[in-house]
Amino acid sequence: MHQKIITKTITYLKLMIEYENLAKVNKPFINEFKKVFGNVLDSGWFILGNEVKNFESEFAKYNKVNYCSGVASGLDALILSILALEIEKGSEIIVPSNTYIATILAIIQNGLIPVLVEPDINTYNIDPLKIEKAIAKKTKAVIVVHLYGKPCDMEPILEICKNYKLFLIEDCAQAHGAEYKGKKVGSFGDFGAFSFYPTKNLGCLGDGGALLTNSEELNNKIQMLRNYGSNKKYYNKYIGVNSRLDEMQAAFLRVKLNYLDEINKHKRKLASIYNNKLKDAFIKPEVNSDFFDVYHIFNIRSKSRYELKRFLLDNEIGTDIHYPVPPHKQEALSFLSHLNMPLSEEIHDTTLSLPISYYHNENEINMVVEVLNKF
Repeated sequence: MHQKIITKTITYLKLMIEYENLAKVNKPFINEFKKVFGNVLDSGWFILGNEVKNFESEFAKYNKVNYCSGVASGLDALILSILALEIEKGSEIIVPSNTYIATILAIIQNGLIPVLVEPDINTYNIDPLKIEKAIAKKTKAVIVVHLYGKPCDMEPILEICKNYKLFLIEDCAQAHGAEYKGKKVGSFGDFGAFSFYPTKNLGCLGDGGALLTNSEELNNKIQMLRNYGSNKKYYNKYIGVNSRLDEMQAAFLRVKLNYLDEINKHKRKLASIYNNKLKDAFIKPEVNSDFFDVYHIFNIRSKSRYELKRFLLDNEIGTDIHYPVPPHKQEALSFLSHLNMPLSEEIHDTTLSLPISYYHNENEINMVVEVLNKF
């Protein structure tokens, strides 16, 4: 068993084109990282200092919203957004059936009920036509997920939420800088929740997250909830948690935020190679001028997904699967196992993520295409 693991690790390390390599991703920023690391270290202030405050201001400005609060992770951003809305326990929140499990965990951990809605098979995002059909007496909110870096179709979703007086939370964990009809994701709903996990287009060097909102009241509440429910030391207004964006991570994020548009531009260029040159035997992401995709993940679909993955590995190309198991089939969510979610299952059974990191170059992606087209 151990020998198999070692062999697989050696094989991966020898890959000509890796799926991801975070050392290479962050190499262009090392000198700036070292500088801000020294600045934070010399300041002696490591929790909720000027780096967090300045990042919050800069990230809010970048997304053209009024407020931003840094938190400890993307999951915490989702949990706290629901908590701040004070939704009655036992209420329902509509959520896409093919999202990453974190979106659903945030609902459950607030004592609420996730109502899974199938995606559009072409965009992989929640289908607005199916949202309205899922609304019931207990429905209080909708969480949309801009999956893989593609914005959801926001106009009909906003209309539905307005008509039914539902809260709207955007899960933007994979969509930093993505736009719908010229407007940044995260700026449409009551909250926009972000993750800065290291693999994201805007990734820090650890865990981190943030919440965007245009409501001063909600932002003030989040800033207290993340800090034990307090905005004055030793005085607590809410039953809060400890979920603060680290001062050092905020400093690193401020460096990379200056390059986010460049990162997105590069990934879009690599995506265009895949879109234009891959043969039609593979199902490729849908492209539409209303949607500015940032391709955190570039996925294709194939009914021979595992054979394709092995074929690429044999040709020294790394891939990943986002995600192999749909939420309603997860052991942790066994209470959802009775659900019939054929579109979600089809996506999870056929999707394969191709290399599209900031450090990959056009020649490498052309090589991946060449190999793929031989499959």
